[in-house]
Amino acid sequence: MKNYKLSDMKGGWIVGGFEPTAYSTLDCEVAVKYYKAGDTESEHFHKIATEITCIVSGEVIMCGKNWSTGDVIVLSPGDITSFKAVTDTITTVVKLPGALNDKYTV
Repeated sequence: MKNYKLSDMKGGWIVGGFEPTAYSTLDCEVAVKYYKAGDTESEHFHKIATEITCIVSGEVIMCGKNWSTGDVIVLSPGDITSFKAVTDTITTVVKLPGALNDKYTV
């Protein structure tokens, strides 16, 4: 058995082909991310990976739409999104495959 602290992971990423990680694999990436109201991420897309974001709690704007607790957003390769936390927010994000260096800013 191993155990880790989410606070020790880079940006909340707990599974993937990077360090530190709780489980090292190139098959996928998984993160649990905490945002404060007003936090943003610039417009970006992935050429290889599909990115699945579950809004665990809170409200965000992605793809120009408002999403809230329980919503699941699936972005296919090439889909462009920015991110803004409208309220304090927790998300779980899965990227398939775990394509390192596959984030392109617009």
